[in-house]
Amino acid sequence: MMNKQIQLQDLGGKDYKETWEYQEELFQEIVAIKLAKRQVPDLVTPNYFLFVAHPHVYTLGKSGDLSNLLLSEKQLAAKGATFYKINRGGDITYHGPGQIVGYPILDLENFFTDIHKYLRFLEEVILLTIADFGLQGTRSEGETGVWLDVGTPFARKICAMGVRASRWVTMHGFALNVNADLGYFDNIIPCGIRGKAVTSMHVELGSTLDEAAVKASIVKHFAALFEAEMVVMNSVVS
Repeated sequence: MMNKQIQLQDLGGKDYKETWEYQEELFQEIVAIKLAKRQVPDLVTPNYFLFVAHPHVYTLGKSGDLSNLLLSEKQLAAKGATFYKINRGGDITYHGPGQIVGYPILDLENFFTDIHKYLRFLEEVILLTIADFGLQGTRSEGETGVWLDVGTPFARKICAMGVRASRWVTMHGFALNVNADLGYFDNIIPCGIRGKAVTSMHVELGSTLDEAAVKASIVKHFAALFEAEMVVMNSVVS
């Protein structure tokens, strides 16, 4: 039986490691139910979508190059930032205040079993969201995420993505720069890609955005694309 209901939780500001551990708990819960379904076919796997804002942190994917972090441990501490090597795809990225991070923890067998399609859907959610605020984004061939002005000398990334999937269950997700301090990206080679800038919605639009409104747009487009019912599990997301 397919379950297209997604439990939506906004964790507010939360430490990266704590959030990672919580993702793992939800991931393992779904995997355990999937294994139990072999004996009890009527069991239904849940789906989750987490919003979170992390304190300053750099994360390096399993295939990433540590040399793309341009800070020593002492310099990291001076900037009030932490660093983790993690189990998603992709290289290095930054998370921090003013950035909307979304972690869909889905059993893709409730939707479709195609990782390429899943990544394209995540990109499409962000493309539609920023379009709601007057920004025209695009994809960059061979580079996951959402960009502006691809194919010009001014190409810049506005949303990074990196996922992990096992037994068709997903983890990690996307990080959309909304009101982020872009200076923190100067301390890395973002996603291991040289010569391309990073941007934020507030830089492009010239004003600070209402992050709740951006989240609401993300939820609307995610529900439509995945043909899902989003069920709010707390009062932080309206």
